[in-house]
Amino acid sequence: MTIAIHCGQLIDGSGAGPIRNATIVIEGDTITAVNPGGEIPRGAEVIDASGLTVMPGMIDCHVHLMSTPRSLQDRLLIPHSLAVAEALTNARTTLEAGFTSVRDAGGTPRGVKMAIDRGLFPGPRMRIAVAALSQTGGHGDSTMPSGVNVRVTDPERPLSVADGVEGVRRATREILRAGADQVKVMTSGGVMSPNDEPGATGFTPEEIAAIVYEAHAAGKTVMSHAQATGGIKNAVLGGIESIEHGIYLDDEVIGEMIRRGTFLVATLVAPAWVIRRAEADPAAVPPYALRKSREVKVAGALVGTVRTEMDGSRGANPGISGRPGSSAGSAFRKSSVTIPLIIIRDRDWAEPRRPRTRCRSGQTRWRARR
Repeated sequence: MTIAIHCGQLIDGSGAGPIRNATIVIEGDTITAVNPGGEIPRGAEVIDASGLTVMPGMIDCHVHLMSTPRSLQDRLLIPHSLAVAEALTNARTTLEAGFTSVRDAGGTPRGVKMAIDRGLFPGPRMRIAVAALSQTGGHGDSTMPSGVNVRVTDPERPLSVADGVEGVRRATREILRAGADQVKVMTSGGVMSPNDEPGATGFTPEEIAAIVYEAHAAGKTVMSHAQATGGIKNAVLGGIESIEHGIYLDDEVIGEMIRRGTFLVATLVAPAWVIRRAEADPAAVPPYALRKSREVKVAGALVGTVRTEMDGSRGANPGISGRPGSSAGSAFRKSSVTIPLIIIRDRDWAEPRRPRTRCRSGQTRWRARR
């Protein structure tokens, strides 16, 4: 079947200016032509969007569709099957918000992705990390000061707290076995973890080297939760492809990232989202997490100034758990006097250029997938 979308104006995601009165021609799931003059093939099913602006589906490089901060009571009362149902609802909401591809940074099992891929539920294309590797006491270790571990049991998510070269090697292989498209490693402390600070460094260079080796041997990439300067530096020098958050970047690390082509996924709205979550449900966000969120919100605002210096080596995202926060992400960038067309290009164009994704999404052009 041939489908022709007649556009009032088309933003193709390349950064070029809008094209007025264009027609997009689709055969199956592939764009076969973009006709600037509005020519419609004979026999095509026409979708009249002549009064609208048409653009590619957006790509969110950092989501957690199944990881919503919850109170301890909710963690105990919500069964795994209900959490999966909520993740599928979040996936549908994400798609309806205009995000057709997402990069899930941990917590979402392979079954959610499979259900979407098989057409059982609506949702975006997904690349999943399944679980995030953490050192003992690091960001990802759910052991509380009482000694009680509040990690919710998930039969599809391997245990991911590991130490030592052989320990992290085995944990990486188990995460890959569980269906990870990329491996996530916590090379610094974080906001929600009870036993560390965002400025703390996680994992040794030798441990990082073992994780990267195992991921690359399986043809996968590695993403690093890295807020601390030392954690960012270790991740970049260790060959990790993307830095998530990057709160305490410095000039030396930025220069090394540019030289190596390392991506920055800045999650600019994440701290503000945690603060709003705490205001709405104080039991879901512990006081220590609220304090750390306020601290990194101030420091993280400086990360936005790095975007233009790093040019294409970045991925766009709100960086929010559970339901999508795309409107918050756009509002943040507009408040920073970012040109709207650059906002669109950032959201559509950076992730397909990420190494090894083999992605044909993000631009309205010949051979792109719908």
